Amino acid sequence: MNALDRALVKATQGGLPLVARPYEAIARQLGIAQDEVLAGLERMLADGRIRRIGAVPNHYALGYTANAMSVWDVADEAVHALGREIGALPFVTHCYRRPRRLPDWPYNLFAMVHGKDRAETERKIFEIEARLGKHTRSHDVLYSTRILKKNGMRLA
Repeated sequence: MNALDRALVKATQGGLPLVARPYEAIARQLGIAQDEVLAGLERMLADGRIRRIGAVPNHYALGYTANAMSVWDVADEAVHALGREIGALPFVTHCYRRPRRLPDWPYNLFAMVHGKDRAETERKIFEIEARLGKHTRSHDVLYSTRILKKNGMRLA
C-alpha cells in the first residue's frame, strides 16, 4: 500500500464525513484533488483491498436484537460452495469457514444472523439448515447477550 492509499484508508476508516460533498472534504483534508480521492478508492475497491463503501447501521438501534452466530458441521468437500451460498443470503451479515477443534468443536461454517426476535432468527436459521441439507451433520446457535466491542480493523 502506497502512502496515498494508506492516507485514504485512514481518512475514511471511521466513516465518510457527513457533509454534502464527502469526497471533496477528504481531498481538502489530504491536500489532493477530489479526482485523486475517487481514483484511489476505486483502485482499492477493484483490487479488493477495500470491500465496499457504504452505511453501517447499528442493528440494535434498528430493532434487530436477536443476534445469533449459527455454527455448522458441514462436509469439508462442500463447505466452500455452501459457504458462498449461505453468505449470499440477505439476512446473513457474516459468513466464515473456520477450522474444527475436535473433539469438542466440530463446526467449520459460521453464519451471523439478525432478527427482531428469536422466532425470526430461528426461521432464518431453519432456512440455512434447509439449504445445507444433507451436507450438514449438526449445528448450534450462539445468541449474543451484549456487545463487548464492535468496530472494524483500523490502521494506526
